[in-house]
Amino acid sequence: MTRGVSVLTQVHRETPEAETRPLSLRLIRRLFTFTRPHRHTRNTLLVLVLIRAMQLPALAWLIGRVIGGPISGLDPVGLAIGAAGYGLLALLTQWTFYYRSLYALTLGEGVICDLRKALFRHLQRLPMSFFQDTRLGRVISRFSSDSEAVRAGVQNVLFMSLVQAGQMLFAAAVMAWYDWFLFLIIVLMSPGIWLLTDYFRRQLSRAYRAVQESFSRVTATLAESVGGIRVTQGFVREEKNAGLFFDLVADHSRFNLDAARAAGVFIPMLEFSTQVFVALVLLVGGRRVLQGQMEVEHLYQFILMSGLFFGPIQALGSHYNQALTAMAGAERVFHLLDTPPLWTDPPDAADAAEVRGRIEFRNVAFGYVPGRPVLRNVSFVAEPGQTVALVGHTGSGKTTIINLISKFYLPNSGDLLVDGRDIRMIRTASLQRRMGIVLQENFLFTGTVLDNIRYGKPDATREQVVQAARKLDCLDLIAELPDGFNTRVGERGAGISLGQRQLICFTRALLADPRILILDEATSSVDTLTEARIQKSLATLLADRTSFVVAHRLSTIRHADLVLVLAGGEIVERGRHETLLAHGGLYTELYRQFIRSADGGQPADPLDSVRHPC
Repeated sequence: MTRGVSVLTQVHRETPEAETRPLSLRLIRRLFTFTRPHRHTRNTLLVLVLIRAMQLPALAWLIGRVIGGPISGLDPVGLAIGAAGYGLLALLTQWTFYYRSLYALTLGEGVICDLRKALFRHLQRLPMSFFQDTRLGRVISRFSSDSEAVRAGVQNVLFMSLVQAGQMLFAAAVMAWYDWFLFLIIVLMSPGIWLLTDYFRRQLSRAYRAVQESFSRVTATLAESVGGIRVTQGFVREEKNAGLFFDLVADHSRFNLDAARAAGVFIPMLEFSTQVFVALVLLVGGRRVLQGQMEVEHLYQFILMSGLFFGPIQALGSHYNQALTAMAGAERVFHLLDTPPLWTDPPDAADAAEVRGRIEFRNVAFGYVPGRPVLRNVSFVAEPGQTVALVGHTGSGKTTIINLISKFYLPNSGDLLVDGRDIRMIRTASLQRRMGIVLQENFLFTGTVLDNIRYGKPDATREQVVQAARKLDCLDLIAELPDGFNTRVGERGAGISLGQRQLICFTRALLADPRILILDEATSSVDTLTEARIQKSLATLLADRTSFVVAHRLSTIRHADLVLVLAGGEIVERGRHETLLAHGGLYTELYRQFIRSADGGQPADPLDSVRHPC
């Protein structure tokens, strides 16, 4: 690589992955565990591999027998029988080849399908820190290029290598039977071919690894570019980013050409050396025939068998290079599968059968990175049905508190209690089912508006969805969409405005009927008129629920039961809105900043129009 790693920022510095990966019995055994659900296909395939390995030597042996027998003896009947037998054996060989290929493809598809399912299932359980530290392109590569390398290893390399190795063994057995002295010469020749193969194999492995790494960079950068297209166009970076991407593509092409050149030298050299060794066999074997130490028929069969013996060496060298790529892909895939979650529910954790919604922090401390605390000795109590507002500058710890309540992370120290029970002792899925979250960046999945609203309650009827939208006073706004509730939503909510997305997410939260509700700057993308409508319906949404509101607009918290003002990861003030304003502390200072930042003169109700600076 001669240019930046990232098209957008060029600042990613991830741990480089190993350039080579030798064959590993541990990885091979682990891959074989994925064949257990397909054991019938696998076992049948192994039988077909054994039969296929014997068939080509058998064909070569039969040719020699026909030449040395009926043809040499001028026996037309024997020639016809021999030709018919050869034809039948050839037909059986093609039948075996077809079904061996079919079963190998079937097994490969089954294994890769199960592997991708396991990857996706595990990916859903990984902690938020994993997705913050890992580029999307690398995750995609595990499902695409790395998985495809594993597929090639299962479908092609493994069973074709077994066929080639079996063919070599059967050919060697026949040659040793005919003339052990000449076979000994071949055995002594074999290390030369193997050393030549090993040298070029190592060159090719490095070249193929570079190709795979460069492709990973291309896919990672493409994913990043698509995800950040709004920023790219907003800062007129199209040409600059395109130039950087073109450099990555050019590097990938160069690595492909380097690999092709190495293969272009390796394969002809290996083929030439094989022909030289066959010529040597012909010379030595011919002298033995002239000296009466070997029959012509046996020499002819020996030469055919030597071709079947040396030929697989070239094929096995090619398969070995593919196997190195498959090992590298398998190592990456299993590394992702082995990435542990930050925690697992202890065996004695119980379901949250009934959640009243009492949340208590007792001297909670937390940091995403060891030695860099974000929260310090945070303590407060949210009683069931209360609304708690979190206020503070960027980086003060508001979202971190939300993450802990949602059990995306666990406290480093201190206690977080839900209804008096340690949050660690409550099954995560059980607790999160009783929570509703509306974020600032509201995510919609591909599908219809109706599908997205039902996301937290898939069995909800259409009437229940309509009723939830009516309670929030946004039914008419959803009805204004091109197809109402049946409007198709593009990737990441494309085709739906930011305000409409948030209304859909509000409706989704209300439909799920959570006991604990989290609004993380959830009205930041709603215009003033729409927000006025939502403010009226928020009372419905918040009623009888313990709610935590990270405020982008102070109008969303003026009726909160408790306002927590954070600075430097600590709660520096707490109380109701009016009490904090009268106190004249940080909250009052923030409030005055909001007033000064409002356009025009002071509004009648300034809290309805001013924005939080962070």
